[in-house]
Parts: sequence; structure tokens; C-alpha cells
Amino acid sequence: MLKIFVNLPVADVGRSRAFYEALGFTINEAFSGESSACVVMSDTIYAMVMEPDDFAAFTDLPVADARTATAAMYALSADRRDEVDALLARAVAAGGTAARPPRDLGFMYSADVRDPDGHHWEFFWMDPVAAEQGPPS
Repeated sequence: MLKIFVNLPVADVGRSRAFYEALGFTINEAFSGESSACVVMSDTIYAMVMEPDDFAAFTDLPVADARTATAAMYALSADRRDEVDALLARAVAAGGTAARPPRDLGFMYSADVRDPDGHHWEFFWMDPVAAEQGPPS
């Protein structure tokens, strides 16, 4: 089984830890320190939040500022539609910013938030039938 590790540059690791813990995620202390933290989102999804100098050691390109440009959107699925709203509310209460109003496509419902460093996260629920058969035509 594949796992995904999303690496994110952050200005304040402590603030980022608190933000993601407020969403209900945990921190793997074995892979965390003063300048980085391993956020466990599920058994297969992890976010490594790192101070910019640590992050820069993994790339030869300039480190982007997610507050001024979007290079990627990270989407996390929810088991129920109401979980999307709950995740959004917790994210905003923890210092995130709603990126735009929630979208309801009938078969799919989503809400977008930017974390305190500007990284764009989408929480979404999709009707199980649409997930298997595709969206209604």
C-alpha cells in the first residue's frame, strides 16, 4: 500500500502543530523536532511541516510562499457530509481562513480552507454511488 507524505514549509512549527491537532490529527513525535513535525492524518497520509530552511534542504528551487501563490491544493475526504462543515469550523477556529464558500454539487460537497501559512486544503464528501460510478450526467 502506498503512503503519501506531503512536505510543507511553515513559519512556526508550534503554531502548525496546534492547528493540525485542533483538526483532530496527531503528531508522530519520533519524526518531529524543534524545526519540523510529522502530522498523522491517517494510516496512509502524513504532512511533514518544516521550517523553511529544513524544507529548502529537499529542493534546489526557491521555496514558495503559499500566502501569495497556490502551487497545490490538498484534498481530504470525509465519511459524511456534515464532517466537511465540522472540519472547516475547527480549521477556522484554529487560525485557518475559509478560502471560499462551500460548494454543493449534489453528489459532492466540499469546503476549502487555508492553514495559517496559506496552504490550501479541501475537505470533501462524495456520495458513495458517485464515487463508484462517476458523477451524474
